[in-house]
Amino acid sequence: MTLNILFSDRDEAWTKWEGPLRAELHAAGITANVHRSYDTPQSVDFVIYSPASPLQDFSPYTNLKAVLSMWAGVESIQDNRTLTVPLTRMVDPGLTEGMVEYVTGHMLRHHLGLDRHIKSSGTWMPKTAPPLARNRTVGVLGLGALGAACAQAAARLNFDVHGWSRTPKSVAGLTCHDGEEGLGKILSLSEILVLLLPLTDQTRDLMNAHRLSLLPKGACLINPGRGHLIVDDDLVAALETGQIAHATLDVFRQEPLPSSHVFWSHPGITVTPHIAAETRAETAAKVIVENIIRAQKGQPFLHLVDRTSGY
Repeated sequence: MTLNILFSDRDEAWTKWEGPLRAELHAAGITANVHRSYDTPQSVDFVIYSPASPLQDFSPYTNLKAVLSMWAGVESIQDNRTLTVPLTRMVDPGLTEGMVEYVTGHMLRHHLGLDRHIKSSGTWMPKTAPPLARNRTVGVLGLGALGAACAQAAARLNFDVHGWSRTPKSVAGLTCHDGEEGLGKILSLSEILVLLLPLTDQTRDLMNAHRLSLLPKGACLINPGRGHLIVDDDLVAALETGQIAHATLDVFRQEPLPSSHVFWSHPGITVTPHIAAETRAETAAKVIVENIIRAQKGQPFLHLVDRTSGY
């Protein structure tokens, strides 16, 4: 049996994915016609999907078994009413490693005060050594695959790490909080706060003026999660008062971030161009093919999206 698989993304993505995807299918013994044509939707068995693709109406895909997303976030597709088959999100070892490295790097940058201490002006600053990691509290909002991995990496560096999720979770090496009361608690403790929540109706605009005010004065914020988690104007106001000392932002409400946006020129904000973590075809193709194998065997999908919770 030959499977018909539609790769639905931009041209530049196909150049990265074609080789690894075909190699993984071959290694698994799967005969497949992998293509990028939308002309015969009724013949497609699986769609390997990016929200950046032109495909938005799934109703013509009458024999579709599943949509396998290449992105970790699925907020732009999970509410699509024409999508009635299982939807999976990407949990990729390479993506997780990249996120851990980004978060750890900027966490240490803020912890060590590197922006203050790396100087070339010829001015010798008074000694202002940072506390040891064990005396610095790091909070991570979101304890999914990425959040838990970043939190545990911080714990291995001996930080006092607290994590928060909407519902109760237990993650080795850190203190876990949940619910509205737990959110207030973790915010009150977090000298460095990392945002790795999915974007849902409950998390949109989560970090508003009130919640930013709950952080210890002079806290640092790292957001490689979703741009809509933060109210932009409220963040700028908190930076102006010194409530927030610095924010490192990798995601934004509008991308690319407009050149006129205040974030570019604000001295308390570091902008990075959505580079914290990306899906790497060499490792992600294995995840895609594993789910195709599972579908063929009637086994549960990996990383199946709960369409009611949004992740």
